[in-house]
Amino acid sequence: MPTSAGADRPMNVSVCRIQLRLPENHSLKGKRQVTKSIIARLQNRYKVAVAEVDDQELWQLTTLGVACVSNHRRHSEETLANVVKFIIQSYPDVELLSSEIETLP
Repeated sequence: MPTSAGADRPMNVSVCRIQLRLPENHSLKGKRQVTKSIIARLQNRYKVAVAEVDDQELWQLTTLGVACVSNHRRHSEETLANVVKFIIQSYPDVELLSSEIETLP
């Protein structure tokens, strides 16, 4: 198996599960608009992978999975903490129900 320079450096994958409530939303179409906006802004601003991972059939809830890969655990965890803060600050009409960050070495 080929190896590259720096292969002995640790790689950390931090993942965050974020559940949001959209109290002002009244349709799946409206939910998709808000969810797509959040996903696009997170991808552009933080260069993270984001997907809706649960609650697809519910029009007032969305659950996002966010992943960040880094060679520094602290960096990936801080990035995801900033993602959560960004959602809270940028989307005042969206209620944060829960967020969990986990790092896999």
